[in-house]
Amino acid sequence: MRANILVEPGNIQLREVRNPLPSRGELVIKIRAALTCGTDLKAYIRGHPVIPMPGVFGHEFSGVASNVGKGVRGFREGDEIMAVHSAPCLSCRYCKKRLYNLCENIMNAKVLGAFAEYILLPPHIVAQNVFHKPKNLSFEEAAFLEPLSCVVHAMEPLSIQRGETALIIGSGPIGLLHLLLLKEKGARVAMMDINRTRLATAKKFGAEKTCRPEKLLNLSQTFTKGMGFDFVFECTGMPEVWEASVHFVRRGGTVILFGGCKSGTTVTYDTGRIHYDEITLKGVFHFTPQDVKKAYELLCSRRLKVSRLISGRYPLEKIQTAFRNLSKGRGIKYAIIP
Repeated sequence: MRANILVEPGNIQLREVRNPLPSRGELVIKIRAALTCGTDLKAYIRGHPVIPMPGVFGHEFSGVASNVGKGVRGFREGDEIMAVHSAPCLSCRYCKKRLYNLCENIMNAKVLGAFAEYILLPPHIVAQNVFHKPKNLSFEEAAFLEPLSCVVHAMEPLSIQRGETALIIGSGPIGLLHLLLLKEKGARVAMMDINRTRLATAKKFGAEKTCRPEKLLNLSQTFTKGMGFDFVFECTGMPEVWEASVHFVRRGGTVILFGGCKSGTTVTYDTGRIHYDEITLKGVFHFTPQDVKKAYELLCSRRLKVSRLISGRYPLEKIQTAFRNLSKGRGIKYAIIP
């Protein structure tokens, strides 16, 4: 089969590799659509600790079951499926505490390689995080299951009510997914970014107000009548933005630190602001099987209209064009179609 190999930053090569064969409990999926994401882009630009090089990459996908291992129940050859690339082990210390997203083995046992013709899913993923794709959902829409699961994990515990205010800092693909889900919940949403094109997209997708960084303080005052936002979602992964985010949340409000910063970086907060104003700072990481099920239900409902986030489509041999575009700030997400 053909598979894209990330050889080194800036260098992707399409190579012939062995077709995967399933062992007991495994599924081979023929990829019908795979999506680019921010993690892939970071790896393409500078490398990433969870994406080994040289090696296959890509982890947002959907497709058709092409080879079903013995013992697999509920799926057969020809089934259209949607899945995520990881699942908890269910046996480590964190899984026993039901902190499934913090599973000690989840990152080591994840699957990469969606930018290829086929991908092999191991038993622990097949048993927990593979679903039948409904006919009314396109393969491209179905491939949003993984990133939407991450956003669901960040947002569902907050019990956001209709009319509450939210600020999203960063209007990339993850920020825009936050926007779509917040609008679904009836929140009033403002977005900040340095990219005017992305801010225009956010406005088109339902953000009530948008601004660049130098206008954010004024926007916060007018949008919330001086109170501050109920929720702030940091989606840039920049330490200086993590620090600034607390300036825009109300007393008793919550800041969700979604964007992952480079390992080893540190941030500093005013202790008085955190303590006396009872600010909640919450880091979020990955997702649980329950989050994946919720994301699956949301996608099947088609209320979020996630296909609007796809900026274009490329075949496997043109994937480097997609990442060059993204590295220059062009587009939101690209669909790679084998």
